[in-house]
Amino acid sequence: MLKKKPTLQCARALKAWAYQRLGRTEDSAPLIAALEEEQPIEATTLHALTLCYKETQSLDKICTLFSNAVRQVPGSEELLSQLFIAYMRIDDFKSLQSVALQLYKLRPRNSYYFWAVMSVVLQALRGPDAQNPQKAQLLLALAQRMVDKFIAENKLEGAQEAQLYLQILQEQQKYSEAYEFLQGALCQKLYPGAPVYLKIDLLKQLNKWGELNRLLKELLLQEQDRWDYYQDYINSTFELINAGEKPDGADYTVEMCHEFLCDIIEAQPKKFRGPYLARLELNRRMVEQRYAEDQLFGKMSDMLAEYFELFADKPCCALDMKLFLEFVKPADERRTLATKLMNGLGLSSATLPASKEQMQRHICTLQIARYSGAHAIVSEELLHAIYTSLSLHYEHGYNAYGQGLLVTDMGPSDAYALLAAQIMYERAYRMQRSEPAIEAMCLLNHLLENSINNFHGKLLALQLYHRLGLTQAAQLAYESLDIKHIQLDSLGYLHCAQLTNAGFPALAKQTYEQTLYFFLNDIDANSEFPKALYNFGTFSKLVEIVDFRSKLANSYHFMLVSVETLLLMVVSSSGTLSQLLAAYRQTRRKPHEDRIRWDKLHDNRDLTIFVCWDPPSDEEEEQQPMQNGTSKGKEAPVVPAGSKPVGATLEQRRERLQKLSYDQDYDLLRLRTGLSKMLFSLVELYLSRTSVECTLAQRHRDDWVAITADIRSKQHAPISDRYLVNLLPSRLHLYLSLPYERVFTHLTDFVLDLWKGYNIEQLTLAADKCSADVTAIYETMKRAIDTYHESVDLLWHWKRTHELVNGCIEMISLMVFLLAVCYDKYLHAPSSQAQPNAGKKGKKNQGMENNSQNATTNNGNNDASIVPERERLVLVTKVLRELKQRINAMDLLLAAWKPPVVEDSLSAAIERMSLSPKCALTVQFMIAESTLAEVKELRKLLKDKLKLMSKAI
Repeated sequence: MLKKKPTLQCARALKAWAYQRLGRTEDSAPLIAALEEEQPIEATTLHALTLCYKETQSLDKICTLFSNAVRQVPGSEELLSQLFIAYMRIDDFKSLQSVALQLYKLRPRNSYYFWAVMSVVLQALRGPDAQNPQKAQLLLALAQRMVDKFIAENKLEGAQEAQLYLQILQEQQKYSEAYEFLQGALCQKLYPGAPVYLKIDLLKQLNKWGELNRLLKELLLQEQDRWDYYQDYINSTFELINAGEKPDGADYTVEMCHEFLCDIIEAQPKKFRGPYLARLELNRRMVEQRYAEDQLFGKMSDMLAEYFELFADKPCCALDMKLFLEFVKPADERRTLATKLMNGLGLSSATLPASKEQMQRHICTLQIARYSGAHAIVSEELLHAIYTSLSLHYEHGYNAYGQGLLVTDMGPSDAYALLAAQIMYERAYRMQRSEPAIEAMCLLNHLLENSINNFHGKLLALQLYHRLGLTQAAQLAYESLDIKHIQLDSLGYLHCAQLTNAGFPALAKQTYEQTLYFFLNDIDANSEFPKALYNFGTFSKLVEIVDFRSKLANSYHFMLVSVETLLLMVVSSSGTLSQLLAAYRQTRRKPHEDRIRWDKLHDNRDLTIFVCWDPPSDEEEEQQPMQNGTSKGKEAPVVPAGSKPVGATLEQRRERLQKLSYDQDYDLLRLRTGLSKMLFSLVELYLSRTSVECTLAQRHRDDWVAITADIRSKQHAPISDRYLVNLLPSRLHLYLSLPYERVFTHLTDFVLDLWKGYNIEQLTLAADKCSADVTAIYETMKRAIDTYHESVDLLWHWKRTHELVNGCIEMISLMVFLLAVCYDKYLHAPSSQAQPNAGKKGKKNQGMENNSQNATTNNGNNDASIVPERERLVLVTKVLRELKQRINAMDLLLAAWKPPVVEDSLSAAIERMSLSPKCALTVQFMIAESTLAEVKELRKLLKDKLKLMSKAI
């Protein structure tokens, strides 16, 4: 077509898009630039160019494209709508307002007008002025006036418009006006289906506790199992008590509240959990607010025992009781409660449940017992006995009640196996031996054969494999979870965080690229969500969508995977240097690589995916204030009237763990980003050969030194490995235990000095430091493997050893890549060239380099002679030869590295549990396959590094 009509804009735009899809961006750029000069206005051409800009993440250029088109065709509603959508993609809310008003002037429709109103609201809440309270309030006031004008002119038409007005008033904290509007005739007409929570929230903000209390009583009489209503109802009662108010029709004493709950319990046709939980919550609030014991409506342990009797046959019973167990004080009384519940069942370790309901009650008592700390105070032998009993109970429950279920169903006795696996891992931790962990693996494999879609079992298996360093097995468990879409961000950390130094760099790179594909493509898809919301007038969700997009675009997991992918590309490479550099050039241009917005990073991990029955630590117990009395002679602290909601302690514990983990992982990202920037700035220096790149590399080197020193000064402590259901320790501790800081600081100094070309003595000293570092890496690896061989239990020490070995190999791989780039440039440099940056600006650059000399060197470099490049090549070759020698020695170490061997006694243990011998064989094969494959992969990796520098040695 272009041969016939070479000026056809649409065809040229489509050709540019085709080039981009083929990865030939250098061919598409001239075509796009020419079309930009022509400023097209035809719809198909504009659409094709939009696709081009989306492909390169240049969303701002789409705005320029349609802005130019609108200037040429000022009365086009279609072009203005497309311009509005373009600004929406980049969150330019001020421009959105301007375009929306232009659309309204062109065609006076309510939808366009409220697009403008919503754009003003977004400016106030999420725009650049959102951080300035005064400007934000002015913008919200403007939005209110715009809607007030429509109300005065009787132009309000839909429920979404009324809802937006309510949102504007609430954001300005004009709750009284919002409540009047909500109750008014106009809102009743336009928004008759307004959710009741709007009224509840406004009554809370207005402190109209009496009215709220009466409303909630009416709602609870209609819906007797609404736990959220019960919480608000009880809270309103305590607010009335604190205020001393006694409104008619409201319950303003705890006695009245308790009587209302008892009336609901007596009147309900069947037993709902809601009112019983509400009684527990009422008692909890009274305990929290220091009511005397004789004022309480019962002892918390007795009330929990009563709740257990009523609802223990439901799987959710233990989770309900867990919310209130912390108020059974002291901890010994919790264990007494668990024992009482167990004794009431009439079961022992030798007797089996007679029915499915009795089995569920038994499971509930076991979960409560573990959370109460019953397993923490028993011996290892008794833990093993409990494990054996639970395994037999699982097998009985599966055979008796787990047959004929749907593939998607979880077995009714699966909780036995899950609890048993956690108990056995705790025993392994106490003994520092792997045998109990292997038995737990066998049980989990048996469980997953019977309940193939039990994701709790898959999660525990994934955790267990990673804690033992079995990467291949962990990969299979991760793939079986079938994690997709947003779960790649919220749950991807379970696997991806461990992969970088897990012995399979190619596998890790592939998994990371799949994750990045989601992030990069989902950002494009999410940019279209606001378009649908604007079209349908669903303004209430726009702020949520903007926040969601921001969290996803600034996800910590996204940024870490981006950095690790670039490093893994180098570590896992198996081709020639030219191939590796071609892959590097393609990867480095991705827009997200250097766009980490540190102040907006967001931790999107979901820690609630695990159901945890491990008891709180002693430190956490001590942090909890003493309830209903004083603490050993000390006066009890005053508890504010607005007490914590139920379950707040569990949530705080989870948040504390997440913050502790995130602080370490944040520093991990700083460390890996600093390393990546420093190394690749040196590569850019030798590819571009400009003094600008030298200055940048020097700055990255100084940043790297500062980052490592700052991180070490924080003295982060690893997260405990005691329980299986817990976050895995951060990789930060691995890198701090290895000589990363010294090795790469010396390497950077050597490469920078090579480029600057100072005196031969200084360069020789820098080369000797690098050679010594190579030897130190080898010695570290040898020491780790020797220590491993001397250990009593090889599998238990496999994870620590394989992480150290992989860390050493990563350091070697990065050194080989960087020095191979240096060698290649000096090898092909003209023999007459004095320094790598010589040319038209040689003298100027020489002075610049002398002025920017590293502060760590004390030689008088300004007077030093420039070393010829051939001599620099000799020094690079010297370090590469040392690398070759040590890589060959490392290969011998890996060849002698013994894999863990599972003892024959495992089969006997499996038989005692009445499990299939196939489970033992599967686990034995899994351990052997994962460890042997890792050694094979690492040896292949070292051979690839030898090939990469084969020209130099």
